[in-house]
Amino acid sequence: MRAALVLVAAATLTVSACGSKSTTGGAAGTTSAAGSSPASASGSASGSASGSSSAAPSGDLAINPEVQIDIDGKEVPVSTGTTAVDPAGDGSATCPAGTSIAMAGALTGPNAALGLNILYGANVAIDKHNKANPNCQVTVKQFDTEGDPQKATQVAPQIVNDASVIGLLGPAFSGETKAVGPIFSQAGLLSLTASATNPDLTKNGWTNFFRGLANDAVQGPAVAKYLVNAAGYKKVCVVKDNSDYGVGLAEEITTGLGDVADSSCAADVKTGDKDFSATASLINSAQPDAVFYAGYYAEAAPFVQQLRENGVTAAFVSADGTNDPQFVEQAGSSAEGAILSCPCGPAPEEFAAEYTALNGSAPGVYSTEGYDLATIMLTGIDSGVTDRAGLIDYVKNYTGQGLAREYKWDSTGELASSLIWIYKVG
Repeated sequence: MRAALVLVAAATLTVSACGSKSTTGGAAGTTSAAGSSPASASGSASGSASGSSSAAPSGDLAINPEVQIDIDGKEVPVSTGTTAVDPAGDGSATCPAGTSIAMAGALTGPNAALGLNILYGANVAIDKHNKANPNCQVTVKQFDTEGDPQKATQVAPQIVNDASVIGLLGPAFSGETKAVGPIFSQAGLLSLTASATNPDLTKNGWTNFFRGLANDAVQGPAVAKYLVNAAGYKKVCVVKDNSDYGVGLAEEITTGLGDVADSSCAADVKTGDKDFSATASLINSAQPDAVFYAGYYAEAAPFVQQLRENGVTAAFVSADGTNDPQFVEQAGSSAEGAILSCPCGPAPEEFAAEYTALNGSAPGVYSTEGYDLATIMLTGIDSGVTDRAGLIDYVKNYTGQGLAREYKWDSTGELASSLIWIYKVG
């Protein structure tokens, strides 16, 4: 397979957020014609999520890559000069008419930007593939879960019962993945997630499930050690939402921080909360060096605003659920200086240009993973795979370079090698 996209050095990486997880108007089960703009699928995503951009959404603020770290929180040099697998291949692919892959995740709702970023990344791969391979036209069928486990259980049977779908990009959020994982496992449908990071997802015995990034058992310890050793924080308040993602990440962070995590100011909030005044007051009294928030940007934005309004000057730290331009857009100047981690890789300039030209917006969190994982499924189809079992087997034995990282999985569906990026709002 030919490789056309070149990974560039960190100095030339373009970031338009790298963060999280999780259209109405009939998006579920709707076929998105290859090469067509997905703008119409964005619906009314909160804050016009489809407009996620590396251009500063609030004044001159943007999310910028700082350093890549390993599980010990130590800097790892960025690879340069390596090439990513090209979804176009050599242009000679043939496949049955109607071949499709599905994408399942939040395409509407408060955290829709995170699902749309994945979809739009996949669209770039599909567009390049279909233009180069006239005898193999693959479509993406979109299924909107809104990031809600209950809604995901309603759309999962639609995906499974569509015989044209031989692989799934998703689900996007950890909670919905947990809820529908047994359905996809029983159906023998490849589930290739670009963003669900709860460590327990690969402990269910699902032989069809593969995670395309580091899980929170890597991200938590890595970020915790970075905060203690590199940033030098002595006291951190850990606040978590009640999602599977938030609970799992907070546990990993708290364990990794050890005595630096101050239990007296640890706090719980709920997804959908907008009033964080009591928690902000608790944290202000504790006077920590930093506040770590385990949750999504829809709550992180008003939370950091209310922290600042209550006089909290501690560093605000969060992870991939917050690492999206919508956080900066919604939090405004309160987001300045925020430290955001992510298992996701920054978008190389060439990919960013292709993505923007096709989708009308710059790449966001997990756009590169959406592209990479769609590319892997496309190369499987181009190799002659025509059914679900064959695509699972193909991914199980796959090794290849992507935009974000090298992809190779162990027997549990976890990547053989995983690293974390640290970003900063500035």
